[in-house]
Amino acid sequence: MKKETKKLIKKVIFLSPLLMILSILILNFYIEYRTQPYLYDNVDSIPQNEVGLLLGTSKYSPYGGENLFYKYRIEAAVELYENDKINYIIVSGDNSTKEYNEPVNMMNDLIEKGVKKEDIFLDFAGFRTLDSVVRSKEVFNENKITIISQEFHNERAIFIAMSRDIEAIGYNAKDVSFKYGFKTQLREYLARVKMIIDIAVNKQPKFLGEKILIIK
Repeated sequence: MKKETKKLIKKVIFLSPLLMILSILILNFYIEYRTQPYLYDNVDSIPQNEVGLLLGTSKYSPYGGENLFYKYRIEAAVELYENDKINYIIVSGDNSTKEYNEPVNMMNDLIEKGVKKEDIFLDFAGFRTLDSVVRSKEVFNENKITIISQEFHNERAIFIAMSRDIEAIGYNAKDVSFKYGFKTQLREYLARVKMIIDIAVNKQPKFLGEKILIIK
């Protein structure tokens, strides 16, 4: 092997990780740029929609105690509901095992904070953000929704909604500290790469099923 060829191979090996990181950062910036006009932090300024989509997460932290992502999402959903910014809530989360039930946990906490049970609709097949967003249209027949989660999560969810012709806005729940949410934020970069691949191949939810009409 010629000396020049060896040098070229070494350069490619050195530059490949840097190019990959740069590509991920550019992708992240593009998603933030495209979704920013549809994100709201203030309950007074967000437009009214009939239906909110509350994205699920575990009630408890892996390290013990209540999961702050969960706590703040519940509070954000209640705030929208109490201020008549949404009238119904789709609670979408993971219920992959009998012992783990995100939607029921969220429903119980919403009811405890004053949301009427009849205004809550459970989506037990929200295994991923893509599933939750697509099912809001394909199962719950809603083409105009307010997505409720932390800002970084809302950005990804709204980008998915845009790719599926769903008119979505996002209400940003209170975020957590950098230290508390570092691992989650780090995973988000990889989740966005996976999202772009899923959109490119027109990935479908794991389950669809019969229609559930919220507004009849």
